[in-house]
Amino acid sequence: MTATGSDRASAPTRVLVLNSGSSSVKYQLLDMADGARLATGLVERIGERSSLLRHTPAAGDARTREAPVADHGAALEAAAAELAADGLGLDSPRLAAVGHRVVHGGRRFTEPTRVDDDVLAEIERLVPLAPLHNPANLTGIRTARALNPRLPQVAVFDTAFHTTVPEHAARYAIDVATADEHRVRRYGFHGTSHAYVSRRTAELLGRDPSEVNVIVLHLGNGASASAVRGGVCVETSMGLTPLEGLVMGTRSGDVDPAVILHLSRVAGMSVDDIDTLLNKRSGLVGLCGDNDMREIRRRVDEGDEAAALAFDVYAHRLRKYVGAYYAVLGHVDAIAFTAGVGENSAPVREAATAGLAGLGIEVDPVRNAARAAVPRLISPEGSRVAVAVVPTDEELEIARQTFALVDEG
Repeated sequence: MTATGSDRASAPTRVLVLNSGSSSVKYQLLDMADGARLATGLVERIGERSSLLRHTPAAGDARTREAPVADHGAALEAAAAELAADGLGLDSPRLAAVGHRVVHGGRRFTEPTRVDDDVLAEIERLVPLAPLHNPANLTGIRTARALNPRLPQVAVFDTAFHTTVPEHAARYAIDVATADEHRVRRYGFHGTSHAYVSRRTAELLGRDPSEVNVIVLHLGNGASASAVRGGVCVETSMGLTPLEGLVMGTRSGDVDPAVILHLSRVAGMSVDDIDTLLNKRSGLVGLCGDNDMREIRRRVDEGDEAAALAFDVYAHRLRKYVGAYYAVLGHVDAIAFTAGVGENSAPVREAATAGLAGLGIEVDPVRNAARAAVPRLISPEGSRVAVAVVPTDEELEIARQTFALVDEG
C-alpha cells in the first residue's frame, strides 16, 4: 500500500536487486528515496574449488574472501551475511522488496511480477527456453524467500520490454503449428537495459519518451539492438535465444540456418558441438581470437589483419541493423550507445555510424573521443538525428520497477 503523509518518512524504501547468473550472483542494495547505492557485491566461480566473494558497502572498505561456495543457495546466504554485517540484512524493516532479474518470461510476463508459487511454476516451465539462466534465477528467488518469507519478491524479466514487438516482427516464417507447439518465436533480451536507456535518451533530449523514436545499441560481450517508437519496443535483434542478431564477443549473431545442417553433414559435428561453436567460439573471438574490444583495437592499430577484419565485420553488422531499424521506425530522433563497448569505444561508435550522414546520422570527432560517466550527445550541433552515449543501469531499472510495484500495493 502506498504510504502518505507522515507514514511516508517511515515507509521501507530499500530494494535488494539480485542477478543470479549461471555461475555467479551479483547484488546491489539501493534506496529508492534518493537512488543511493548502499552496497554492491559479487559471488563468482560458484561450484568451483575457489569461489570469490567481493562485497563493497557504501560506507566502509570493500571486503574480499576466497572460499568454496557450493551452489547458488550458498552464494546468496553468503551475500546476505555480508549485508547483515553492515546492518543491511534481509530482516531490516527498511527493506521493501527483493527484485530479481529473470532472463526469460515468455509471452506471459509482460511487466514486473510479484512472485508466488504459480509464478515460480511458470518460470520453471520456461526453463527449456533459457536452460542456463532461468534455473539460477529460480534458485535466487527461492533462497531469498526462505531467508525472509514475509519479504515481497518481484521478478523483472529481460524479455518483458520486447513483448510489445508486433506479431509480424516476432514470428519466424516456419510452420505455424510447429512454432506454436514448441514456443518458437523472437523474444528478445537485455530488455531492462533497453527500457532504461531509451527513457534516459528521451530525458537527455528534454522530451517525453512517448514523443521520441530511439535505436538503442547495447554493446557488451553480449550485444543487441532495439527500435523503440514512443517508448514502446517494436523490433529487437535477439530472438528465441540471445544468439541471433549482432556480432558479439563469442556469439556469431545472424548466420544462415543451413550452416548448422552443413556442419552436421559435412563436418560430422553434433548438436552440442555446433551449439558450443556458435555461442562460445564465434563472434569476435572466432574471427580473431580476442573478444576484448580494447585488445582488438590495439591489434588493429598495429596492423593486425585478423583483428581488422573482425572489427569490420562487427561494425558492418551494426550499420546494417541501424539502417534496418531506421526503416522500421520511419523516422529516428536518436541513436543511443550503451553497455561496456558502446559506452567506452569511440572507434566502434565512429565505425557504426560511418557513411550514414545521408540519414542525418554522424558523430562529432571531438565529442566522440571525450570520456564521461554521464549521458551525453556526441553528434554535431544541430544534427537531424541525435547520437548519444547513455550509460546503462540495469540494477537501478530493476529496483525502480520493483519498488513501483510494491509501493502501489
